[in-house]
Amino acid sequence: MYDPNAGPAAPGWGYSRLELTEQLHRRYCSSHVGRLRLHYKRCAWLFVVGGAKCLKRFLDISVTAALLVALAPLFAIVGLAIKLSGGSVFFWQTRVGLWGREFLFPKFRSMVPNAEALKAKIQEQNQHGTSVTFKMKNDPRVTWIGRIIRRWSIDELPQLWCVFRGDMSLVGPRPPLPSEVARYSLRDRRRLDVKPGLTCIWQVSGRGDIAFAEQAELDVRYIESQSLLLDLVLLARTVPAVLLGKGAY
Repeated sequence: MYDPNAGPAAPGWGYSRLELTEQLHRRYCSSHVGRLRLHYKRCAWLFVVGGAKCLKRFLDISVTAALLVALAPLFAIVGLAIKLSGGSVFFWQTRVGLWGREFLFPKFRSMVPNAEALKAKIQEQNQHGTSVTFKMKNDPRVTWIGRIIRRWSIDELPQLWCVFRGDMSLVGPRPPLPSEVARYSLRDRRRLDVKPGLTCIWQVSGRGDIAFAEQAELDVRYIESQSLLLDLVLLARTVPAVLLGKGAY
């Protein structure tokens, strides 16, 4: 068992944790100048982190607003084709977002109306095995229009509204189902530390061909290294990934 009052706080530091705390207190809090320095460092950190979040949110709102207007004709054509094939245009699910908060998640309906009921009958054909997620090539529940819009990820476009509202971001881990979160390990739950997104590292690295365990690892990698530059790179890489359609089924 680690004793917080004994042993070095970190290799080469030469202080126990208690001694280190006392050193920091004497350095920053024992004088008016020290307290000002600590306050300045704290404000600078909050400014950097808060500024990055505001900039990311501004990017989300501006890009999704432009896309929702530009893609309105496509939405109308796809909606009409789905309606003619029978059933409702949108398929709504409950997904889990930041810190476990649930929200409504829309997609263009790409499957038959009773797809959820039929899932139990084909569960053994899950290409991810006994993993958390379900993926299956040539899923018999997918309609003819569904195969087209899935090939080009058009079925995901209604989620732009979730980004505009603030439930999601352009870049971030994909939002899971509550039933999937119930099977998460403690490390998997780190995926809930940031807002979910439309695209992330594993979406541009193979999509459905990547097993859940690797998906989770890639999402954690994004969380630990996220930046505005990384978001822009992933958005740029998403375009060829969608056009090539690798792993989209």
